[in-house]
Amino acid sequence: MAKRWTNDLAPGDVTPESHYLNRRQIMAGIAGLGLAGLAAPARAAGALEPSPWDVITQYNNFYEFGTGKDDPAKYAHALTTDPWSIRIDGMVHNPGDYALGEILSKMTMEERIYRFRCVEAWSMVVPWNGFELKDLLDLAGVKPEAKYVAMETLYRPEEMRGQRTPFIEWPYVEGLRLDEAMHPLTLMATGIYGKPLPNQNGAPLRLVVPWKYGFKSIKSIVRITLTDKEPPTSWNRAIPNEYKFYSNVNPTVDHPRWSQATERPIGGGLFAKRQPTLMFNGYEKEVASLYQGMDLRVHF
Repeated sequence: MAKRWTNDLAPGDVTPESHYLNRRQIMAGIAGLGLAGLAAPARAAGALEPSPWDVITQYNNFYEFGTGKDDPAKYAHALTTDPWSIRIDGMVHNPGDYALGEILSKMTMEERIYRFRCVEAWSMVVPWNGFELKDLLDLAGVKPEAKYVAMETLYRPEEMRGQRTPFIEWPYVEGLRLDEAMHPLTLMATGIYGKPLPNQNGAPLRLVVPWKYGFKSIKSIVRITLTDKEPPTSWNRAIPNEYKFYSNVNPTVDHPRWSQATERPIGGGLFAKRQPTLMFNGYEKEVASLYQGMDLRVHF
């Protein structure tokens, strides 16, 4: 099993869901005051507080169900998530279709409280439940010649209404360099707040890479391929001048259409200001060595 990552947060640092207003109340209050963009979560000194359940599950991108932030919550109930299997192929010793139940029976499950930063310059703090991707790759047996991990989302347009339109090329695909995939922070999530992952958040299995922009954390995964070539990724393929392969959170590199220097935290009080974005989303100490010698203004 992978070397465990040790969080500096204790269970007592987790703010109970009941202490938060839900998103509908928050956004209605902001709209009424004309203060959109000023929302930010309360923060204990030196601690991260998770955004509330309603915010996490009702404010996210999952274009397979539509382009609106609330489309996933409206339409994802149509998705069938049981049974579920993941095909692992390419440069592995044990290729095949792995039933999710079989995978979970062999994994070490943990809770990880991570910052989550969207490329659209909003952020959350999310308590995920899951296992390290490294453990799954070790189960499949990665061959020495493998250098990258490619991933693919379910393609089922009869249940995923957004796939009926050519918004992007379906199915959604993503990829990591092998050392990124094997890093202890890289998580395969099955739940949030100790509950099973809702359909709109990528049930039953999604990737979470906390130092990268959120679109790298591919949802509803059905295929993992080990390869020696950099794999295509959906947003880089669609808009290559805006979205690069690595897509690490970097406040010094602006998106062509907006600044990445600050972010709007979702889920808290009406009057707090935008907050500075942290290099690698606050995980610089853990992951900067992966990119030693690289120009992060070019390879972003």
